Formats: sequence, structure tokens, C-alpha cells
Amino acid sequence: MNNVTNLLSSCLGALLLLGCNNESIVSLSEHSVIYCAEGSPETFNPQLVTSGTTIDATSNQLYDRLIAYKGKENKLVPALAKSWHVTRDGKKVTFYLRKNVAFHQTEYFTPSRFLNADDVMFSFNRILDSQHPFHWVSGGNYPFFQNIGLNDLIEDVEKINEYTVRFHLSHADSSFLANLATDFAIILSAEYAQQLMQQKVKANIDTFPIGTGPFKLKEYRVGSLIRFYRHEQYWQPPAQIEQLVYDITPSNTGRLTKLLAKECDVTAYPIAHEKITQHKDLTLEAVTALNVGYFGFNVNKPPFDNKLVRQAVSYAINKQVLLDAVYQGKAELANSLLPKTSWAYNENVQEQEFNPILAKSLLEVAGYAQGFSMDLWAMPVQRPYNPNAITMAKLIQADLKNIGIKVTIVSYEWNAFLHRLQLGEHQSFLLGWSADHPDPDNFFSPMLSCSATQTGSNTTFWCNQEYDDIIQKALQTTNTKVRKKHYAQAMKILAQEVPLIPIAHSKRYQARGNNVTGQVLAPFGGINFYPVAKNGVLQNNRIIESDDDDFDEVEHHNDSDTEVGEN
Repeated sequence: MNNVTNLLSSCLGALLLLGCNNESIVSLSEHSVIYCAEGSPETFNPQLVTSGTTIDATSNQLYDRLIAYKGKENKLVPALAKSWHVTRDGKKVTFYLRKNVAFHQTEYFTPSRFLNADDVMFSFNRILDSQHPFHWVSGGNYPFFQNIGLNDLIEDVEKINEYTVRFHLSHADSSFLANLATDFAIILSAEYAQQLMQQKVKANIDTFPIGTGPFKLKEYRVGSLIRFYRHEQYWQPPAQIEQLVYDITPSNTGRLTKLLAKECDVTAYPIAHEKITQHKDLTLEAVTALNVGYFGFNVNKPPFDNKLVRQAVSYAINKQVLLDAVYQGKAELANSLLPKTSWAYNENVQEQEFNPILAKSLLEVAGYAQGFSMDLWAMPVQRPYNPNAITMAKLIQADLKNIGIKVTIVSYEWNAFLHRLQLGEHQSFLLGWSADHPDPDNFFSPMLSCSATQTGSNTTFWCNQEYDDIIQKALQTTNTKVRKKHYAQAMKILAQEVPLIPIAHSKRYQARGNNVTGQVLAPFGGINFYPVAKNGVLQNNRIIESDDDDFDEVEHHNDSDTEVGEN
């Protein structure tokens, strides 16, 4: 991860702030959007990470997938594939690709052809084949796909012809299509990869991105900004804004200040909601997100290798106080991984009891009658599932002190925090999970499966074969009632083993100027600026100009094939 970050830091030159006349200010203001983001991406390839900050900055802006989710019903619809077909046994899935889909033309790459089957083959074989020339570039870790066992599921990716690709599966999997519609299942350019091999700079595929998405990367300055230009050859109608700038502002107060000063049009994870709603020119938006914020334990480190200790801690924490103080009524208490909006939610799950007396009793049975000392790692950034981890850590610290446990709160810079968690340096931690798609497996497999302990997304390092077998059974049937029964069994195991304590399911908030229209937030997955437009001019708006404000003029291509998915 550090190698990727170092590569990113060398991407582009210094930002130039140029003066402009009134006419150019009006033009840029009307056709540009500045987004105040909470952090820097770890990479520009979402195949390599599960971090929400990175997904927000990359997936929907730079890339497309074979299929996508659409509408409130979360229906799977065509994207780069104009249609698809699944055999009756569920073991062969064929995708028919859209023609005339152009890749980005940038200063570092000029494509000579449109998207075809070779690009799909490259994008997936890079992940699946350890002998692939790009597999080990950037470390060879593809956490989302490894978490769901894609290597075990896909036996072969076959090129039928230039615009037809067939996936051969080892067994039917009810979440396969859902996983291909996630932010991670992007399609890369095989032609660009070939160019990088010839130039002997293969690592650039993840730091100087080329995709088919609505925007292309113009410049990146680590810790400062990301600038995107509109992709004029986009296979759908081009984006309505010409320039998209991510103003990287880790400080919650800093983002609020910039929003109020009209230095950004949209801001991530706004604080002071009441203050925002008092401004008639601002809008505060919220979506009910599929997520969970939790308190996790590293079960490889004493004393949390003892489930009695984990149970004791769960009884000692007053989750309602955490909910009131940290989420301020903008979340609901979590009794399991799954929020109530999931079709697999089990209504019979009992609410976690706050019982310090029972907690002390369990500690005594576990051999810790006098308590112990522990570290609690609190993430440094604001996320929907935990808007203030430091405050939450302090409240947990006070609760555990009452049963004789001394807590030391630890925090690091965000990318370092994630990296150290993956290395297993922690004892316990505050983190969360935002779903990538609405299938319930997206909570169970990436967060707590045995395979996820190897990929870095299961940082509890808890591995339970009975649990793994149950969630695999749930994937091998399309019968919703049967799947729900399996997931109820899995949740029962989690309640007994307590590798983590679910705390809250929260809403995700965003604030924007009223002159910015279009839906950016979704209940799951990353943000998307493709539908966004901007009306009118913001007075005193700061315009961050590039040293090259000429936009590429390229013919727009868009085929007329009917978008029908044969599922």
C-alpha cells in the first residue's frame, strides 16, 4: 500500500492557481464542481482496495463495469455489456459487449481501438491468474475478490469473439452477478497495459488510470487535490460538468468552512447539520445506507483470543450512549451485522444487553478478575458508519474502566491505520463496513470469512469453519427462504463468538449548494458525479484552475443497441 502511495505522490506536477477574467470565472463556475473530500485515495485502481475513500475517488468517476445497479429496486441493468445470459445450471454466464466504447485519451495514452473482449479478459485474468504479468503489480492483493473466493468460483474466462465473453463457474453462485456490478469489478484497457509493459512501467496502470468512465484523470496532488476532465467520448451522453475537482480536506471543520465560504460545491460527511440547514442556499442530503459500525477484536492477540473476554467487553459497553453521543440520533442501534432494511435480517435477534455486573463475572471466569490493559485503535477519518471514532473510543474507555480494564486510545493517519490493521499490530479497533451491493453475502464474506483474514478486510483475524460452511451453503441456492435460514445460523455463531460488536447502522450525509443538481449518494457503493449538473454562478466561489484549461474535443460515440439484460 505504501508503494502505491509513493507512486501516486510522483504522478503530477505542482498546481498552478491562475487569475481569470470574469468571463472565464463564469464559464468555469457553471461547468465545474468542487468536491471537498475527506482523504486521499490509496490508489487509482479500485480492484486493489476496499477503502471507501478510494472507491469514492475512483470507481464511478473513471471506470465502468459489465453490469450495474439502477433505481430504488436495485435492479441489475446492462452497462459495458449490452446483455447477458445465464445457463439453467448457473455455471456459465455469457456477456455480450457493447460496441464503440472508447477508453480515455490522455497525455500519457492514446487508444487505437474501442473496448473489446480482450479488455474484459485482461481485467479479470489479472486478478485470477497468479502468473499473469500484471497480477503482482502493486502487491498482488485484490481483497474484495479474494474475500468472495472468486478464484475458486471462476474456472475460466473464455473469449467467444471480439464482443462476447463467457465465464465458466465451478458451481452456481447466487451473488455472482451482484459482485460483478460492484465498484471493484472495473474494466481496464489491455492495450494500455501492453504499452506500459513495453515502456517497463507496469505499475502506472494503477497510478495513471485509463478507463471508460465519464471522467478522466488530469492531475493529482497527494493530500491536496484530484482534477478530472470530462470524457468527451463517453459511451453514454457526456457528463454535464466539464471539470470535477476533489479538494482533499481531512478536517471536518475545514470542509464545513469551505462549504460555507462557497469554496466547494459539495462536501463529504458534513458536521453541524443544523448550521447547514439554516443557510437557504445549501441543501443537506441523506440516504439510508447499508452499513455497520463496529468495535472489533484481534482474536490472535491475548486477551481477545478468549471469547469470554470478548463477551465480557460486549456486555460492558453502553451502546445507546454511543448512539446518542456519536451519531446524535442519525443512526439506529445494531444488533447484528445486517441492517433491518436487508431481506436477510433476522427479527429474532435479541438486543445486546448492557450489564456491567455480568461483564465482571465473565472476566473472572476468564481469569482476569483484576482486569487488564489494552489498546483501542480509533480511525482518524469520518465515515458514515462512524462519524467520530475518537469520541466513541473515549466513551468505550470510560465504560471499560468500570470493569477494571484500562484502555489506551491509538490513532494513525488513515492509510497507515489501514495498513497496520492488515498487519495485525492492533488489539482492538473501531471500524465499519459499507455494503458494495444489496446481497447480504457482502456483509458476511468480506468482513468475517476465513479467506478475508488473508486479504486484509477481516482484521479481527477470526476464522470459523462452521461459519464459512454456512455462508457457502447460502450462496449455492437462489431460494431466498433457505438463504435467510442459513444467514440466521451464521448470525447465531457470531453472537456466541463475538469477533466484533455491531454498534450502529447509520445514514450517509452530504451537503451541497442548491445550484448543484443530480444524485451523488447511493445506499451502497461509492459516490457518482456523472449525473451531476450545476446551474447558475456561485458568488465568491473559488476556482482552482489548471495550467491547461483546454478541454479535448473528441467525437462522441454511442451505439444504439437495446439495453436488455437476459438474466
